[in-house]
Amino acid sequence: MSCFVTGATGFIGRYLVRELLSHVTGPVYVLARKSAVPKLDDLRQWWGAGAERVIAIEGDLREPELGIAPAERARIGQPIEHFFHLGALYDIEASSEELAQANVEGTRHALEFARAMGARHFHHVSSIASAGLYDGVFTEDMFEEACHLEHPYFRTKHESEALVRRQTHVPWRIYRPGMVIGDSRTGHITKVDGPYYFFKALQIMRRHVPSWLPTIGFEGGYVNLVPVDYVAAAMVRLSQLPDQAFRCFHLTDPQPRHAGEVLNLFARAGHAPMMGLRVDTELLRSLPIDLSVALSAFEPLRTILDELLDDLHLPRSVLTFVNMPTLFDNRRTRSLLEGTDVTLPRLEEYGWRIWDYWERHLDPDLRHDRSLAGRVANKRVLITGGSSGIGRATALRLADAGAIAIIVARDPQRVAETKAEIQGRGGTVHTYVCDITDAAACDAFVQRLLAEHGGVDILINNAGHSIRRSIAASYQRLHDFERLMKLNYLAAVRLTLALLPGMAAKGSGQVVVISSIGVLSNAPRFSAYAASKAAIETFARCAASEYRDCGVRFSVINMPLVRTRMIAPTTAYTKLPALTPEQAAELVLDAIVHQSPRIATRLGMFARLLELFAPRIADSVNSAAFRMFPDSAAASGATQEAPPTDAAITFAKVMHGLHW
Repeated sequence: MSCFVTGATGFIGRYLVRELLSHVTGPVYVLARKSAVPKLDDLRQWWGAGAERVIAIEGDLREPELGIAPAERARIGQPIEHFFHLGALYDIEASSEELAQANVEGTRHALEFARAMGARHFHHVSSIASAGLYDGVFTEDMFEEACHLEHPYFRTKHESEALVRRQTHVPWRIYRPGMVIGDSRTGHITKVDGPYYFFKALQIMRRHVPSWLPTIGFEGGYVNLVPVDYVAAAMVRLSQLPDQAFRCFHLTDPQPRHAGEVLNLFARAGHAPMMGLRVDTELLRSLPIDLSVALSAFEPLRTILDELLDDLHLPRSVLTFVNMPTLFDNRRTRSLLEGTDVTLPRLEEYGWRIWDYWERHLDPDLRHDRSLAGRVANKRVLITGGSSGIGRATALRLADAGAIAIIVARDPQRVAETKAEIQGRGGTVHTYVCDITDAAACDAFVQRLLAEHGGVDILINNAGHSIRRSIAASYQRLHDFERLMKLNYLAAVRLTLALLPGMAAKGSGQVVVISSIGVLSNAPRFSAYAASKAAIETFARCAASEYRDCGVRFSVINMPLVRTRMIAPTTAYTKLPALTPEQAAELVLDAIVHQSPRIATRLGMFARLLELFAPRIADSVNSAAFRMFPDSAAASGATQEAPPTDAAITFAKVMHGLHW
């Protein structure tokens, strides 16, 4: 008994061929374009035992009768017992013309060849998409009832199935798989499709939201998932049963699941937060207007949606496939397979393998160089305040990674020491001594920088100063607020404004702003410092939206407490937990590598959420901290600073990284 397979190198096709080799003894002929023959050679190892019975027949699905030459037909010789037609285009983003050529014309050409070769059985792999968006239960005997076939993928799968049904020369069997996902035993799959499009969104949620925090999502329509190993095994078993010609088989999961339920299942597998509340989109139909039409007609909302989909790696068309209203009855198929070794595993039992395989092999981030060297090698990076503390630690790491480090700071000796250290490690560094709060000096520095380097690729606004003093001790010290604004805000803005035109002109660049966790927590005694950091942070977030289309990215880092010279005047901090400059530099480098809009600790984000949703509680916590931690000796004018109490130390350790 001989078999002929189109689409054998495709995902389902390779599994079908392996299944055929286990159940038939004759040759398995596979259609292959000349360029695909080497791929078959690689697949032979994957197919394993019996792979020598796979015979490549050169042809092309786009040609009449598959474009198979007489000499190739002669190699087949005997009539084909089972002709399996899997060759198709499954890309929902493909154009109407591409889908029609592959799915409709390809099926026409396969039928022509099967008739010419006297095939005894024609097995056509259709899809549940051939039902369109039928609202209700679609049985295995239904076809003409399909509706809402506007999407070209739906339409071409329906039309190709119609071609098979209309011809009477070769007895046919049609298989309609659900959304085919990876192997239930290994998770193996060859490309991202269907529910996989949402995995990146779940991964992003896992990165930014605690897994125990329930989120709000959508319920969606029905999503019918089946593993590829089940589909291939079921097709081979059904193809060998007698008296089943001219019938259709649903290779689907009989357990209906809404899209939200499926996403929650994979969220659990990927340790991402699950949707505690899922909104049923059916509720939108009760509104007096068609909300989807209204939103799609509003250009700003369309732009936001497109940007969101792009960030989450979601094609717009996938939204259609998560809102399908159709349930697929597969009682005939289940009855025929009952008692055999072909059983459909439960998604709950193998979903973790699907997620694990995607994250290890198909995550799009794996194809990008996410190393620091990959991001900054030979890039010009300007670090203000780069001769000490966080700036120095950052400059050392950047230079080690191959960046052209450019440092500007006030202290000539520290600048020279940092330069010598970087050069001693083999790095490239250029240094400038300048007080960037001096407008004239800063402008002169910028002109020299542009003349010598032509601009920068990354600007790190790190230079800053902090004052820890209660407002009651600041009534006569307006100058404290002014000098912090001058350095932390105005100097950073002046440099950014000077270097932004060059970044925008070349269509790329990044501005990193070192803000403070105090902006998120509204830390007492830091009113001057937090206000100045909030100012530069707000500037950066506003600029981010204006320059996004220019290719310039802005990153804000809400830095927790760091043990640098800046906190030295507060002796209480010697006993409190704080990051080292090197640990703080890692946050800066993470912002550069991932171009993250914001880097903040979970405690910092919790403080912001508490401020937004429970401001009275936030005020109570800050008030308690204000009483526990007195002003420093320098701020209060005292000769000696009282050491922190045990309660204060415990409180600070619980609130690790916050300023008090």
